[in-house]
Amino acid sequence: MADAEQIVIVGASLAGATAAETLRKDGWSGAVVLIGSEQSLPYERPPLSKGVLLGKDETSSAQLHDQQWYDDNNIDLRLGTTVTAIDPAAHTVTLDDGSQVPYTKLLIATGSRVRTLDVPGADLPGVHYLRTAEEAQALTDAYAAKPRVVVVGAGWIGLEAASAARERGCEVTVVEPQSTALASVLGEEVGELFAEFHRQHGVQFRFGTGVDGFEGTDKVTGVRVSGGEVIPADLVVVGVGVQPNTELAEQAGIEVATRDNGSGIVTGADLQTSVADVYAAGDVVRWDHPLFGRFVRVEHWQNAKDTGTSAAKAMLGQDVAHDAIPFFFTDQFDLGMEYAGEVPRGTSYQVVLRGDPKSGAYVAFWLSDDHHVLAGMHVNTWGAIDAVQSLIRSGKQVDPARLADTSVDLADV
Repeated sequence: MADAEQIVIVGASLAGATAAETLRKDGWSGAVVLIGSEQSLPYERPPLSKGVLLGKDETSSAQLHDQQWYDDNNIDLRLGTTVTAIDPAAHTVTLDDGSQVPYTKLLIATGSRVRTLDVPGADLPGVHYLRTAEEAQALTDAYAAKPRVVVVGAGWIGLEAASAARERGCEVTVVEPQSTALASVLGEEVGELFAEFHRQHGVQFRFGTGVDGFEGTDKVTGVRVSGGEVIPADLVVVGVGVQPNTELAEQAGIEVATRDNGSGIVTGADLQTSVADVYAAGDVVRWDHPLFGRFVRVEHWQNAKDTGTSAAKAMLGQDVAHDAIPFFFTDQFDLGMEYAGEVPRGTSYQVVLRGDPKSGAYVAFWLSDDHHVLAGMHVNTWGAIDAVQSLIRSGKQVDPARLADTSVDLADV
């Protein structure tokens, strides 16, 4: 592309800001317009459910760069601005004030939004969600009063919210319709290890239990669960997942996965969508993964950085085949965990544990029926994740007994 041309990024997210940074690092001297609906400078989300909720960090600590950085790098950052339409034929985006911005290449990095509960009392004060910096600040301020907390959902956000609340002296109950914590992502065996770990730190669970509504008049006072019981609550945190913001792409005629085959904006390995000159990155992209041989969508921090970088390189005409292995980390109480890989929904697998979970340090592997490593996770076993990723990337068959044997180096499995 000629330097007089303009790259527009829709979404001042981690993925969008990383793409803008990569464009400059890789020598693009043309115009870059980065557009975001929030008023905050682009920031990372992991600190919000970790240091910020613990009351240790300010939300500003999650910012990627200060305003001066964007000015110095000649990035036209437009905050508090929403893109309402994309016109692939005209190569323009329309803003909420009716104006249009032309593009030569366009990156959609619109992220995702929380799934909300549609039950009576869902709009009561004291019912919180955790996605934005503003929501994180409101929740950490509320934790300071040591309220009785009910967390709806025992996924990653729910458990991190529960951990932070307990560490700050709150009474915590987690309500989850599945049989244990993290069942849909880790399976029942490993998920139960996390549930038991939280029980040891004073968290109470109500598994196999749904939410019928929230009680209260001026503010929430309780959570009514299936069966009619009301669990007293001064504060509720709802963490029931997110959904990608794909509406702009759909309205522009860009291919988006249907409910039957997942979700997200469909792209090739180069992160280009079905429409010329339009790319996607972050939570919204469902790309053809060269290593896995299937379409993948990942909602975690590392994926936003990786796809933002790869999409920028692809827009500059570089040869890109995005094959990063999905990666995720969490900190809960004194537990540090890193996870790499992906187990497709509906896949049968075998779990192999390496080390004793009761010791507080172990590694878990998910193996396919033919003994290939699909994913691996370490708990307080630092340095192991590189070996996990190597096993996944190698595609080799492994001996489950040797994998479980701590006397055998992972490099020799």
